[in-house]
Amino acid sequence: MLDFLGQIGHLIMTPLYYAVSAVMVSWHWLLSQIGFDPDGGSTWALSIVGLTLVVRAALIPLFVKQIKSSRNMQLIQPKVKELQKKYGHDRERLAQETMQLYRESGTNPFASCLPILMQMPIFLSLFRMLDQAAKKGKAHGFLTTDLAESFGQSKLFGHIPLKLTFVNNDGNAGVMVVAAFLVLAMTATTFMTQRQLMSKNMPADALTGPYAQQQKMLLYVLPVVFAVGGVAFPIGVLLYWTTSNLWTMGQQFYVIRNNPAPGTPAFFAKQKRDAAKGAKHGEDPVEQVPTVEETPEAPKPAVRQQPKKQSRQQRKKGGATPQGRPQPTDRGEPHSQGDTA
Repeated sequence: MLDFLGQIGHLIMTPLYYAVSAVMVSWHWLLSQIGFDPDGGSTWALSIVGLTLVVRAALIPLFVKQIKSSRNMQLIQPKVKELQKKYGHDRERLAQETMQLYRESGTNPFASCLPILMQMPIFLSLFRMLDQAAKKGKAHGFLTTDLAESFGQSKLFGHIPLKLTFVNNDGNAGVMVVAAFLVLAMTATTFMTQRQLMSKNMPADALTGPYAQQQKMLLYVLPVVFAVGGVAFPIGVLLYWTTSNLWTMGQQFYVIRNNPAPGTPAFFAKQKRDAAKGAKHGEDPVEQVPTVEETPEAPKPAVRQQPKKQSRQQRKKGGATPQGRPQPTDRGEPHSQGDTA
């Protein structure tokens, strides 16, 4: 049974070994052609960074799908809450209605995990390839035996082997410092990326539902997982994951800034920037609702002057009403000559 599972795992990993090694060896060859030492640690470290950039560029379509799905999840949260109030007593009916809502809105609740899930096989193949190349000089894919030995002997800054980890450091304090720095950077970038999504690109009504609870859990759980597991990763693998996190953080910042979800802090910030840019170029600014302090005070109605009271004799003597109209002295007397005609 174990042999069978091993054969299945080998069939799955072999194509990944070829794909990952092809990209990394290509970067190594290119860097060697422009003057880098083929056996130097900086050459192999930059090759791993180049591999990361290629992988993340290939995953951009999945990242766009993740952003759209996350946005839809935020926008339908009020409807999800209504379903929870209506069918909270019937979990089966609630699940059916919720899935129906997901289908109608084109939302996939698992799309936010796609980039991470797609990277895990690549990450695992890189880990095994570098680990076995460093410890045994074993070739995988396009990483020949000579290249595997070159990587196994490579040292960053001249004295920090890329194959060592924070735990297995061979008494090298430099390895511990670099590994600790990369683990902290990996943990911090994971936390900041998730925090950026919640604070900038989630509307207020989406911060209290089950989706928000899921995001909060990821905010604190993922960094801890990476911190605990990172101490056992070789420095070469830590370079890959830290670079990937930096890419994710920058990519997400760009998307949130330029295409934020409606009703979020990032959306209102973009409106202000667009209004300021329009005013700078002489365009009509975006109409905004004035605040209480900016609302002009409404003009007070003019006070109507009341006429002075007059006695009956004064009114007869003056021949006019308080409003200035002619007052006939006799009710039977015509008002004008035209009336007698």
